[in-house]
Amino acid sequence: MRDFVIGVRYFLRGMGWVARRPRQWLFGLIPALIVLVVYVVALVLLVRYDWDLAKSMSPFADHWSKGARETTRGLIAALVFAAAIMIAIVTFTGVTLIVGDPFYESLSGRVEESTGGLPPEVDVPLLRTLARATVDAIVVGTVTALFAVLFFALGFVPAVGQTVVPVVAACVSGYFLTFELTSIALERRGMRRRERFAILRRNKGLSLGFGVAVVVVFLIPLGSVLTMPGAVAGGTLLARERLTGPGIPPDHGALAENAA
Repeated sequence: MRDFVIGVRYFLRGMGWVARRPRQWLFGLIPALIVLVVYVVALVLLVRYDWDLAKSMSPFADHWSKGARETTRGLIAALVFAAAIMIAIVTFTGVTLIVGDPFYESLSGRVEESTGGLPPEVDVPLLRTLARATVDAIVVGTVTALFAVLFFALGFVPAVGQTVVPVVAACVSGYFLTFELTSIALERRGMRRRERFAILRRNKGLSLGFGVAVVVVFLIPLGSVLTMPGAVAGGTLLARERLTGPGIPPDHGALAENAA
């Protein structure tokens, strides 16, 4: 529980960092606004066709009574939309980080400079960095989609589907958000996806505390856009101060990267 609270505090520290630097906050809003427009259009289309989708997913209810049929399809439509929201929350960060890679790389670097300086640079070409970020986003998006399907099915379980499942879904989403938001600082230290996941597993409390705080704020209308710069700053602080020490040098992975 203590680590969970510390993780939440790192998110708040990130928000405080950008609050004291309004120009950095505005700078970090640009990619988030671009991605937001795309996601809003997609969700509006889903709302428009959600009922039709629910009907196509429940042909077994065609001959039920009107009340039972509409209740079942209403539940399916709600669960489909909830699953879409979960996927959107998690993938929004990854997609925004890809679109805004130069923005957030710069912002994360300034966070590190303000707290002691950048680690020894790992020389990785920009195209390779973007390719890795894209692959990571696809991997995280795919895993998240699988979890969304699982939570969709569990949502039909009486009581549990309306209480326990949303809490577990928030924790899973938060874990993957922490992975995304710490990726810039950890990649700067030469860490690949497998290493980054291993670090998060060793620091579950920190990862969940930070990520769940992000999930809660991202659920607020426009929260994902307005707090994205702060979330990146917080992820950088978390990676720098907790996930890469003690015992892990700041240039971990640099030798292997350069050898490759």
